[in-house]
Amino acid sequence: MKIKWNSERLLSLTAMGMSFLTLVIFIWQTNLLSRQNYLSILPYLQLSTSDDPHSHSFELRFKNHGVGPAILESVTMEYRGTRFNLQDYNDQIMELLANFNPELDSIHFTYSTLNNGIAIPANSTYSFLTIENSPKDYNLITKALTELQEKGLKYEIVYRSLLNERWLLQNDSAGPVKLD
Repeated sequence: MKIKWNSERLLSLTAMGMSFLTLVIFIWQTNLLSRQNYLSILPYLQLSTSDDPHSHSFELRFKNHGVGPAILESVTMEYRGTRFNLQDYNDQIMELLANFNPELDSIHFTYSTLNNGIAIPANSTYSFLTIENSPKDYNLITKALTELQEKGLKYEIVYRSLLNERWLLQNDSAGPVKLD
């Protein structure tokens, strides 16, 4: 059977080809938009320490270097083989640290809690422990933290993005690790 090529058939085949090409481009653009949306809300959390011996100030804070908020899910610490959830210590880091080293009860400090659900906005910091203008308190916290780390103190922070992707930050990792 021989196909007769006339202008109607050529026009129909051209229209079908253009429709197929439009579909391919639409799928490709949708994929690009999806990846762009994913990257536009990706948090990248880092635990940061500010230590200034000259002014006797010490600070622990989270920095979010990502482009989306990081929403805290849990903060746990491990010490001498036992895991401790920060929620059991009113979400206050000093209560937990004083449990490991009772000398830390005497320190004067400023703190913020690390409750589950706290959102740390993109390109911002969240300070949760600050010690200022006290040589005694500064020396005590820096010495105690160094000793605790040498004895195996570890931390584990789980946070999520707006898309509910979960991330794990640990003291012995190079950066956040995606969970799930």
